[in-house]
Amino acid sequence: MRTKETRVLGLVGGLGPFATTHYYSALVRDIEAKGYIPRLIVAHADADFARSFVERGDIDGLAHYLANLTKQTAAGGAEVTAFVAITPHICVQQFVLLSPLPFIDMVSEVADEVRRRGLKRIAMLGTRFTVESRMFGRIGDVEVVMPKPDEMDFIHRAYLDMVAERHTPQQVEGLRRLAHTFVKRDGAEMVLLAGTDLMMEFNAANIDFPALDCAALHIEAIIKRLLAS
Repeated sequence: MRTKETRVLGLVGGLGPFATTHYYSALVRDIEAKGYIPRLIVAHADADFARSFVERGDIDGLAHYLANLTKQTAAGGAEVTAFVAITPHICVQQFVLLSPLPFIDMVSEVADEVRRRGLKRIAMLGTRFTVESRMFGRIGDVEVVMPKPDEMDFIHRAYLDMVAERHTPQQVEGLRRLAHTFVKRDGAEMVLLAGTDLMMEFNAANIDFPALDCAALHIEAIIKRLLAS
């Protein structure tokens, strides 16, 4: 019987229905496998409302919106917090000044892994905001392959359709072809799956290109923090 409990995680979810369930399922499964009782509080963000801040460049507004959600989890007993999506990390600098809880930062975890692997040239699949900003300029001393304009349009639209769960097999195959293009045409050593909802279609069993699952790295980091004494 499990008797040890983790610290309480205040997870900001809702930033994609699949992303939220993916994090919840993975966290519960992996924490229980270590013999602990998981303790999570999920605050549901409105994905479209959150994205509207990004689209109009209101980064302070996004930070305040997410901080208010974090305060709700803190009121329920949460001890640390994290987001289930990469794009909201655009406001991390502002968010950490407002959050009542320590923040487990996905982008920092990805940057650390890129450095650990010694990667010099990478590509990304994710929203326009994540890719064109080169993961908000925080990925480190590494060259990021930039898609051509029509390729970026396709990636962004396909990803948003995936978040809304209205994507097509043709879009999934198109993302796969582009990943191969970035490797063969542009010399990318690794393609970052820089969007949790990509895991709806891509996993270790069917990925046929060198890939780094950003969400998996983040989930691992969250568990380490929750189990730390």
